[in-house]
Amino acid sequence: MTWDETGEAVTDRLVAASADGEDRAVEAALRPKDLGEFIGQERVREQLDLVLRAARARGGTADHVLLSGAPGLGKTTLSMIIAAEMGAPIRITSGPAIQHAGDLAAILSSLTEGEVLFLDEIHRMSRPAEEMLYMAMEDFRVDVIVGKGPGATAIPLELPPFTLVGATTRAGLLPPPLRDRFGFTGHMEFYAPAELERVIHRSAGLLDVDIEPDGAAEIAGRSRGTPRIANRLLRRVRDYAQVKADGLITKEIAARALDVYEVDLRGLDRLDRAVLDALLRLFGGGPVGLSTLAVAVGEERETVEEVAEPFLVREGLLARTPRGRVATLAAWAHLGLVPPRHNDAGGSQQGLFGP
Repeated sequence: MTWDETGEAVTDRLVAASADGEDRAVEAALRPKDLGEFIGQERVREQLDLVLRAARARGGTADHVLLSGAPGLGKTTLSMIIAAEMGAPIRITSGPAIQHAGDLAAILSSLTEGEVLFLDEIHRMSRPAEEMLYMAMEDFRVDVIVGKGPGATAIPLELPPFTLVGATTRAGLLPPPLRDRFGFTGHMEFYAPAELERVIHRSAGLLDVDIEPDGAAEIAGRSRGTPRIANRLLRRVRDYAQVKADGLITKEIAARALDVYEVDLRGLDRLDRAVLDALLRLFGGGPVGLSTLAVAVGEERETVEEVAEPFLVREGLLARTPRGRVATLAAWAHLGLVPPRHNDAGGSQQGLFGP
């Protein structure tokens, strides 16, 4: 696994939830412009609509907003919608890019009244900058330290009212003092297949792609509940349909295209299946340590833990136990294998696999 300039994991997996340069360019064209166009997340949209309408009625800035959830669910899109709904400009940065309090002070001091500051991966911001943010969010003021040692002086700097929109994939890492300063917190849920079908139809229209309802359903079922992945799979299926067919995406064309790209019916790709295959065939379903499992599939430990495992656990195909990783009955069924009653280490798996 490689890393970009902000410290984010970068992979070449078709079902990766993180965005690369191509995804960001396409997302800009496909991104909804207001809450009415935004598909899914009904509860968050309804609550956020009330917050923004009340702020507009008061003629003031909106409360600070915290959005949490897995990558690719629309946190950045919602931040841009917040700015559009409030008729305000937006400034975009990320937690890893703010390593010093001075970095944050420079950004805050250049904000205009009512501007929206979108801070992605806010949980990865440095502690000094985080402490400066407390006062900025609550009092719209920061203290800039001039000098060092006993002669250092704190110069208060007044800030215009602004709205901070923080996004995080790991809300549990945010310290309570920071979480408490957000007036609204919304948790982004994974999408249902029907919602993803609506996303795919909308994107297909914007991309001028002909797609049948069963073709959209086929793509949605393999998109891991994530709009970003759905849009990426749609583009790859579009390529296949243009080269191998007449350009129309049907269920059969979508299935054949995704088979070429090694994305199976549940959205697992080569890495996911390699992890399950090693766990089942080499270690009898586990338990097995993470490092051993990583060596067996020829990947780094971090890649298996952070890239493959979260989806496998969410799908109920793998379990993390104190003794190691263990496959579930669903994993055996997915690969068409028969689970043993006891694992190779001699431990009974009846608790996880049934009698």
